[in-house]
Amino acid sequence: MKYKRILLKLSGESLLGKKEFGIDSNILEQFATEIKHTVEIGVQVAIVIGGGNIFRGVKGVQEGVVDRAQGDYMGMLATVINAMALQGALEKIGVKTRLLSAIKMEQICEPFIRRRAIRHLEKGRVVIFGAGTGNPYFTTDTAASLRAVEIQADVIMKGTRVDGIYTSDPEKNSNATKFDSISFDEVYKRGLEVMDLTAITLCRDNKMPIVVFDVNTSGNLIKLIKGENIGTLVNN
Repeated sequence: MKYKRILLKLSGESLLGKKEFGIDSNILEQFATEIKHTVEIGVQVAIVIGGGNIFRGVKGVQEGVVDRAQGDYMGMLATVINAMALQGALEKIGVKTRLLSAIKMEQICEPFIRRRAIRHLEKGRVVIFGAGTGNPYFTTDTAASLRAVEIQADVIMKGTRVDGIYTSDPEKNSNATKFDSISFDEVYKRGLEVMDLTAITLCRDNKMPIVVFDVNTSGNLIKLIKGENIGTLVNN
C-alpha cells in the first residue's frame, strides 16, 4: 500500500447527492462502505467533513443574516451534524469510530486532543474531526491541513465531484485540461482553487501532499491507497 495513514477531506456538499439541502442517505452509505473497505486493508483513516450542505458561514454573512464570526461558528456546528451522520453510518456497518470536536460538546463527542486522536488511529478506529479548527475565519480545508499535519498523516485525500485538478473549471469549460500532478507553487501561480491559500501554505510548508479525486466513483479511494494513478497529486 502506498499510504498507511490518510486524512480524508469531504465537503458538506458531497453529502447532498441529488438533494438541494441536507444529507442523501444513499451517498452517506456509499461513503461509509468505501471507508470500511479502506480500514479492512489496514489503513488508518481520519476524516474532516465540511458543513456547506447545512449552513455556510460566508453565505450567511453575504445575505446579511449574521456577522462573520457568528456565521463561522454556525458552520462549525453544521460540520458536527455531518460528522455524527457519518459516524452513525459507519458504526451501523461495524466500523469503530471516534468523533473529536474542536468545540467541547461532551455529551456527543470527545474534545480534540492530538495524542488521543493518534492513539485511536493506532487502535484501528476511524477518527472524525468535527467543528473545523474551533476558530472563526478558518475553513474546513484549513482544518483538514492542520489535523493532517498534527496526526502525521501520509497524505490528504480531498474528495470532490470532479476527477482531479484542471486548468479551469471542467464543469464550465469543456476545453479544460487535467493535471496528473502539480506543485504547490504552480497552484499559487495559476490561482487554482484546490484549497484556500491558508490550507495550501500549511501543506507546502509541512511537505504534506494532497490528492484531489472523484469521491463519488466507487472504488477510487482504495485504488488511490494502493498507488494507482487517479486524480491529481499536489506536492513540493
